[in-house]
Order: sequence, then structure tokens, then C-alpha cells
Amino acid sequence: MNERFPIAKRFRGFLPVVVDLETGGFNPQTDALLELAVVILHLNNEGMLTRGETHACHVQPFPGAVMHPECLTVNKIDPYHPFRFAVTESEALKQMFTPIRKELKATRCQKAVLVGHNPFFDLSFLKAAVRRCNYFKENPFHSFTTFDTATLAGMAYGETILVKSVLAAGMKFDPEEAHSAIYDAEKTADLFCNIINRWQVLKNRENFPSVGA
Repeated sequence: MNERFPIAKRFRGFLPVVVDLETGGFNPQTDALLELAVVILHLNNEGMLTRGETHACHVQPFPGAVMHPECLTVNKIDPYHPFRFAVTESEALKQMFTPIRKELKATRCQKAVLVGHNPFFDLSFLKAAVRRCNYFKENPFHSFTTFDTATLAGMAYGETILVKSVLAAGMKFDPEEAHSAIYDAEKTADLFCNIINRWQVLKNRENFPSVGA
């Protein structure tokens, strides 16, 4: 843990964790969760937010799950392809939640907060999977608080679409890689770090009081 710039102090006891999902539709109660990626964030020795490790897996559709062909066309997922090496929803949640809970303990944060581009979608699918798997106690995420990079990018750059926001921030975005949970999660993480760090630099220049002081 960074003792000089503790991330718990920066975000009021919360640990921001970037999440991106790929699904078979838009209804979290009925449609399949197919990919899940999370990105852990860190504060470096200069107090700047950085992208840490990525954890991801392919997910087997739960029994009776709906998968809309138009959604599968966009995300280019074949749910039953043998080389996906997909795991059950329960195993996927375990694989994603374990490193987050470890990071919570290491950073002395109370809860993880989902960071996403329009995060209501990701949080709603995540909560539905938690209900199906009865993973309430293991779920490290706050039940309703999120950090929305669409809102932040609209404020910082006047853009709300992920690809346009990333480009406006001066970073690269490969459209051919879009709609992969890993790629979108990592780009969302880079965008979040970019905006938070630019704000921190501005505060430092203006000699504003330190965050958490």
C-alpha cells in the first residue's frame, strides 16, 4: 500500500475498480452475461492514479439465458465456442471478487466502487449475477454508488461516447478491439485516470487544499 498517498483517503474510504461487461442483451434479469473484466487502480508515489492489473474471464450463459443475435453480432461472441474456455457465473464472480477483496484489505478501503462508462448497465448486470449465484456476502461493490466516465468525460472534454472521449483525452483507441470486455475496461481505466490526474494537477497548481486533508 502507498503510505504517502493512500487511495482510501483520496476516495473517502472507497476503492475505485473499473468494470466492463459483454452481454447477450440489455435486460440483466433475462439476458446472458458473457464476458467480465475488472481493472484495479493504484495511486503512485506522486499521488497520481495509475492502471494496475486486469482480471478477466469468459462466462457461460446461465440456464435459460436470452442472447439476442444483434448483440452477439456487435460483440462478436460465440457463446458456445469451445476455445472460449468459459466458466460459470459463480466461478466468474469468484475470480473477479477475490483480487478486489484482497486489494480492499491491502488498502484499508471499506468498499469497492464500480467505475464504468455509463455504469448503471454494468452494475445492474453484476447485481443480477450476484443474486443468481447468492454471492451477496462476497460482493465487494457498493450497491448503488458508481463513478461514471461518460459524465466525467462530458465535463472534461465535451464527449460522452467512449471512443470519442478517449481520443479527446489524447489517447489511442482501436475500433477493431472495441466491445471486448478487457479492451473497453482498460480504456475506461485510462480515461478515468487521465481525468482524475488532470484535476489533481490543476488543484496542485492552484494550491487548493489537499484531498482528504
